[in-house]
Amino acid sequence: MLKVGVFGVGHLGKYHLNNWKEIEGVKLVGFYDPNEVNAKEVVAHYGLKRFTDADKLIDSCDAIDIIAPTNFHFELCEKAIRKGKHVFVEKPLANTIEEGKELVKMVREANVKMQVGHVERFNPAYMAVKDMQLNPMFIEVHRLAQFNPRGTEVSVILDLMIHDIDIILSLVPSDVKQISASGVAVMTDTPDIANVRIEFNNGCVANLTSSRISMKKMRKMRMFQKDAYIGIDFLQKKTEIIRLQGEADKNAFSFELETPSGKKTIAVTSPEIKDVNAIRMELESFASSIINNTPTAVTEIDGYLAMEVAHQILDKIGNSNVPA
Repeated sequence: MLKVGVFGVGHLGKYHLNNWKEIEGVKLVGFYDPNEVNAKEVVAHYGLKRFTDADKLIDSCDAIDIIAPTNFHFELCEKAIRKGKHVFVEKPLANTIEEGKELVKMVREANVKMQVGHVERFNPAYMAVKDMQLNPMFIEVHRLAQFNPRGTEVSVILDLMIHDIDIILSLVPSDVKQISASGVAVMTDTPDIANVRIEFNNGCVANLTSSRISMKKMRKMRMFQKDAYIGIDFLQKKTEIIRLQGEADKNAFSFELETPSGKKTIAVTSPEIKDVNAIRMELESFASSIINNTPTAVTEIDGYLAMEVAHQILDKIGNSNVPA
C-alpha cells in the first residue's frame, strides 16, 4: 500500500483528495495546511488526520502531493527528497530557476520519483492525438480565463501559459531559437495578459496568447504540419484533424478541393474522445511509476524546461516594459 500525504487542501487540493481516495493501492495518511478554515473543513468532511508539523507528515509517507502555493514548492520538495520520499508537485515546479535547477539535481541524487502537475497532458482531447505522427511547423494557442483572485501570486505565464509551453516542448523535437513577448499587468502586479512567439531551430513557430482577464473561457491549440491541420479544444474536449487523404478512411468525411496543383481530396476526422478524469489519471500515473519503478509521465526535467522557457518569456516582457 502506497502511503500518500497531501500538502495544501484548498480548491485544487480537495480535487486531489477526492481522487486519491479512489485510487487502488493508495492510502491517504493525512494532510498539512496552515489555513484553519481549509483544515477544519477537510477534517470534518474527509475524516482525514491533520498534521501541524510538515516533517512528521513526510516521515509518515512514501510519497507526498504538493498543491501549496508556488513559493512553498521548493521548501516542501527539498524536505521530502532529502528524506527519500517521492514527490508530486503542481506546476510550476518552483518559484525561481535556481530552485528548479536544485530540485532536478536533488531528485537525481536521491533516486526518487518526481512528477510535475501539467494536467493538460492527460486531457482526453490531447490524448486522442498525442500518439499520432505529429510534426507541427506552426502552432497557435489561445488560453483565456475569467479573472479569479486565486492563483494570482504568479503571472499569467506561470499560471496558465505554462500548460501550453509544456505541451509544445513535448511535441517539437527541437531547441528554442528565439523568443519574443509582450504582456500587460492589468488587475495584479504581474502580467495578466501576454502574447508570445517562440521560434525553434527546426523552423517551427508557436504563437501563444494567454489571459486571465477575459470575458469568456477558451483553451484551444491549432497545429499545422505538412498536409495536415490538427485542432484541439482542451475546454470542450474536442479534436479535429483535417488532412490530404492518402489511404481511404471510412470514418472520415471527405471532399475534393481545387488547388493550383490540381484536385486534392481532403479528409476530416474527429477522433473518439474518451470520458476520463485528467486529475485522477495523472495521480494514478504517478502512483504507478512508483509501484512499478518506471519513469513519471511529466518528469522534473520536463517541469524545469517549461519553467525555464516561462522565465525567459517573463524576462522578455520585463525588458520590453523598460523605457528606452
